[in-house]
Amino acid sequence: MAAAAAGRRVVTLGGKGYSLTASSVFEVANGLARITIDSSALSRRTSSSSNLVGKFPFSICDYFTPEESRASVLLLLNNLLLSSSSSASSQLLEILKQDALSSDYTLNDVSSDDLTLLDYSVAAIDGVSAILDHRSSALASIADAVAAISCEALRADISSFNLMDSGDGSTAKDAVAVAADFKVFFNGSKFVNSGKKLVDSSVAEIPSLHGNFREISRLLHSKTRVQLNSGFRAGSAKDMSTALSSLALSLSNLGDSSFRRTELVVANSISVLELRSRISEMLAAKCPGADAMEELLASSQAAIGEKDYLRFVHNVYELLDVVRKVISWEAVAAFVSLEGSEIFAEKIQGDDGRMSEPSTGDTAKTDKKSEKKKKVVLGKGTAAFLQFIKDRLRGGATKTDLETYTHDIFSLLDPKGSGFDDLLAKVKEIVESNESRRLPKLPKGTRDFAKEQMAVREKAFAIIVEVFKRHGAMSLDTPAFELRETLMGKYGEDSKLIYDLADQGGELCSLRYDLTVPFARYVAMNGLTSFKRYQIAKVYRRDNPSKGRYREFYQCDLDIAGQFEKMGPDFEIIKILTELLDELDIGDYEVKLNHRKLLDGMLAICGVPQEKFRTICSSIDKLDKQSFEQIKKEMVDEKGLSEETADKIGTLVKHRGSPVELLSKLKQEGSVFLSNNEAEIALNELEILFKALAMSKCIDRVVFDLSLARGLDYYTGVIFEAVFKGATQVGTIAAGGRYDNLIGMFGTKQVPSVGISLGIERVFVIMEQLQKDKNQEIRATETQVLVSILGDDLSLGAELVSELWDAKLKAEVMINKRVIKHIDRARGAKIPYMVIVGEQEVSKGIVKLKDVTAATEEEVPRSGLVAELQRRLNA
Repeated sequence: MAAAAAGRRVVTLGGKGYSLTASSVFEVANGLARITIDSSALSRRTSSSSNLVGKFPFSICDYFTPEESRASVLLLLNNLLLSSSSSASSQLLEILKQDALSSDYTLNDVSSDDLTLLDYSVAAIDGVSAILDHRSSALASIADAVAAISCEALRADISSFNLMDSGDGSTAKDAVAVAADFKVFFNGSKFVNSGKKLVDSSVAEIPSLHGNFREISRLLHSKTRVQLNSGFRAGSAKDMSTALSSLALSLSNLGDSSFRRTELVVANSISVLELRSRISEMLAAKCPGADAMEELLASSQAAIGEKDYLRFVHNVYELLDVVRKVISWEAVAAFVSLEGSEIFAEKIQGDDGRMSEPSTGDTAKTDKKSEKKKKVVLGKGTAAFLQFIKDRLRGGATKTDLETYTHDIFSLLDPKGSGFDDLLAKVKEIVESNESRRLPKLPKGTRDFAKEQMAVREKAFAIIVEVFKRHGAMSLDTPAFELRETLMGKYGEDSKLIYDLADQGGELCSLRYDLTVPFARYVAMNGLTSFKRYQIAKVYRRDNPSKGRYREFYQCDLDIAGQFEKMGPDFEIIKILTELLDELDIGDYEVKLNHRKLLDGMLAICGVPQEKFRTICSSIDKLDKQSFEQIKKEMVDEKGLSEETADKIGTLVKHRGSPVELLSKLKQEGSVFLSNNEAEIALNELEILFKALAMSKCIDRVVFDLSLARGLDYYTGVIFEAVFKGATQVGTIAAGGRYDNLIGMFGTKQVPSVGISLGIERVFVIMEQLQKDKNQEIRATETQVLVSILGDDLSLGAELVSELWDAKLKAEVMINKRVIKHIDRARGAKIPYMVIVGEQEVSKGIVKLKDVTAATEEEVPRSGLVAELQRRLNA
């Protein structure tokens, strides 16, 4: 592309590797760029134009605007060039060069090949869709900036903008992104969230509605990009209609919200009475209302119901233009509210052309000092946006009439206007400005732990470590990453979730997926034959985040390796699990339990080939998330089982119930499970285990469930997982099992092992929700005493607090002349005692000891302070 002589951009079609964009369609349709056809496309047309046999008449819709009409003809030309060497391309190019298009055209001498391809309706839908793509993308940015100045004008409550990405996939990322952009506009503002804040749904819903509009605009852009470069594609009208239907609804919501804010600004934020009255009259006369948007939305829905796709895309086009006008009126109202009393201070011009002196209401004054102060306290982003508008309107003039200003604001916000691209660039510059100190984001699937959350976390870790040590476990730490060969082949189908590290020219490494394989590697590498160890550390999985599921998270593991009495370690591991969950006090849970040999025996009984045991186990492991019909389809269609075999599996995996009762049923005479040696061994081992669990009084927590499979390849015996049964849906919170062959996979002798892994992140989610439900407040610190020095004597504070530290008391020191600051600090941090020392106390050789909770205080000799505090804290 090169600049044309007339100064217009040139869009060239048909060249090698060219692609048409929505912005190019917009520019050509509005005369901002001219179109040419690449010479190579013309030569191809000449060489293939021997069969000129017919005519192709087409009619441009009489309700299309000139912009829509030109876009439709441009796409007719483009689609032909994409689909073949068109004999009609030159004729279409001549049509596009016309200043004004007619309704009816006929293309002459069209080849038979081209006649079979030509479809004006498809081209028209693609063309108008491209216009909608370009304009909706621009509108998303402008709508944000205009809504931001409205919020400033309204002194709005913007607490709903305090959104953060949780990292677990449960938050709307576009809403979070919108909220972050608005914080850039409001940075430093003393208007929003100050004084008597305006609370209204039209403000609270901005992140959600604007985020939804961004998401849908992005979807439309993706579909349009494909369609613009795909030629005459079958089904394209229906495909585009899905995105455009969502766009129409989102536009309607965006416009309704904008119109509501406009009304609020006019009613509450314009202090000059004549300005308020005049704006109200103009709005009533010229601004499209909610009824107009609702009518266009209904018309678009009716058109798509009738499969009138041309009428449908035109209705959406009209709706977008109406919403743009509504947002422009919002910009006018907010601008007048924030700048009007300065700009229109001298005269107000009415419809009759007469000028009148402005007067103010009781709620505001228009003196220049207050206006100057107002500019200082606007957010940096909104102030920059308003200044840009002022500089562009009337060449920076400060006095003019309202009608002219309104007209100029509309022109500035018109995508066809000469200043629109500069306005869009300014908004982008504001949002991306480093000066705004925009908040950084967390990677997906990770989270920060604030001080209160860390207090909960440390409490949980302390309970877990105490339980582990109670059972004689020793601590171990291993690297966060391992050699890739160490991890591969251990996790079955879940191996795809391992994070590989970039090859730095040395060893190929991966982040650890769990703590079990590194433990097995450690035992094998050091030649150990017996080891009871625990480890609390982070692991990493390239999973799809969801509530309670992260990509980086802690695991709390305990494993017992070595030769012991049959089922002894298995019993102790499950006992430890119940102790952990009981002492963490999270509520109701159940431990689902099965045996891998029983599962393998069941598959053999059903007729599953042995080489498919592991992959079928992976399918069965999904039964807690999917129906058996879905699992059956996977086993039959993807993994090659017969329907008869799958149905047999379905019958057996339904067995679930009390451990002792179900075991008795499976072992009774004639049971199919007794026909398989592996299954019989498993049932005998489970009998020993269940007797031990019954004697330890924890079997009531266990459910014998034959659908439990555990997808990891290394399990060889008992397998189990704990599931939380409370209101917070987090799924499995702990799991484990026996793995007798894993350590031997590292080239050493086999060391039988069994272990448990607690998903502590999910436990944290439960604990946090329980505290919210109980309205419990958490102390982030364990500080017992605040040493409060009334003055500026740091040395006195250092002396006193050091005495407390030396006595192993938990203390902090604060230096401030105002007593209330000390009290606020103690109350805010829930510190039970204060030691208050001022000049009088120093002269008397005493301190004031204040019980913050009881709001009492007494004088204590300076020399007896430590002893008195120890007495009270140990009472």
